[in-house]
Amino acid sequence: MARGGKTVLTDVGSVEVKVLRDVAGTFEPQIVHLALAVTVEGNRDILGIWAGAEGGEGVKHWLRVLTELKNRGVEDVLMLICDGLKGLPQAVEAVWLRTVVQTCVIHLLRNSFRYAARKDWDKIVKALKPVYTAPMAEAAEERFLEFTESWGTKYPAIVKLWSDAWAEFVPFLAFDVEIRKVICSTNAIESVNARIRKAVRARGHFPTEAAALKCVYMALMSLDPTGKGRKRWIMRWKAPLNAFQIAFEGRLAPANN
Repeated sequence: MARGGKTVLTDVGSVEVKVLRDVAGTFEPQIVHLALAVTVEGNRDILGIWAGAEGGEGVKHWLRVLTELKNRGVEDVLMLICDGLKGLPQAVEAVWLRTVVQTCVIHLLRNSFRYAARKDWDKIVKALKPVYTAPMAEAAEERFLEFTESWGTKYPAIVKLWSDAWAEFVPFLAFDVEIRKVICSTNAIESVNARIRKAVRARGHFPTEAAALKCVYMALMSLDPTGKGRKRWIMRWKAPLNAFQIAFEGRLAPANN
């Protein structure tokens, strides 16, 4: 990996597949995790895919995954974006002590819709926007209290969802608007996951774990065949890179400097 194995962003996501588990024909859900990195040069690289039983992830699992990545050359990660994956923040702290763990705001909003009636979705988004666009963490907390007063009685599960994720939600509020844009609006791994889900749905289920991973791998290999998407991303990368350079001064320099 370029620049001494440094990545600016690493986004960890997951998709569900159904794998045959016994001769009786029982198919059980299995989670496939993906790690996508944005390098200093603006390249988006898939670092790996890992399969595991549903709910099977935890600190030990993520320690193995992150240690594998570090041993393969990922020396430093400025920010790691994830969606409430159990045990991941603790594992990150053990492997890359200075990495900022950030909950994906887009996923947090989408998960909120699970607990709200469809007719209230637009109102929920409007009420939460002052929270995730607040100028600082203190202001976000004030806006969240207002949201709780307005919607907490009707949708207490949404309040709990955001409260439980708060420690990993607020870090990006301390950064420049260009960094916020990358985290909030340029949800790099979501388009990858959407392509994988489409391929998985077309198959329905898989006879083995290896077959499921092969399907995921083939979907990844079909991404951006012309390279136009990569070129557009790199062109837009300069402004965020400058913001990261200032916010994480010294971390992006080559290792031999």
